Amino acid sequence: MKLKPLDDRVVIEVTELEEKNVGGIIIPDTAKEKPQIGKIIAVGTDEDLQELVKIGDKILYAKYGGTEVDIEDNKLVIISRSDILAVIE
Repeated sequence: MKLKPLDDRVVIEVTELEEKNVGGIIIPDTAKEKPQIGKIIAVGTDEDLQELVKIGDKILYAKYGGTEVDIEDNKLVIISRSDILAVIE
């Protein structure tokens, strides 16, 4: 299945951060903070947005922004342009 975002939205693949376990403490998944870095896999139809970001860019996005979806065992997030905070170079 392929997602094609509309208007000023992008689809990103969530980048999982490496978990460093100091002192043997195990943190359950429910207590972990959500990652805020993702890789763009699809860009919407908004021309201004297409000039700012492209497929393959790594971005920093708002902590509680977007809608999470699971497609074919991939964790994806659909976010709007206003939730994109920065492009990571």
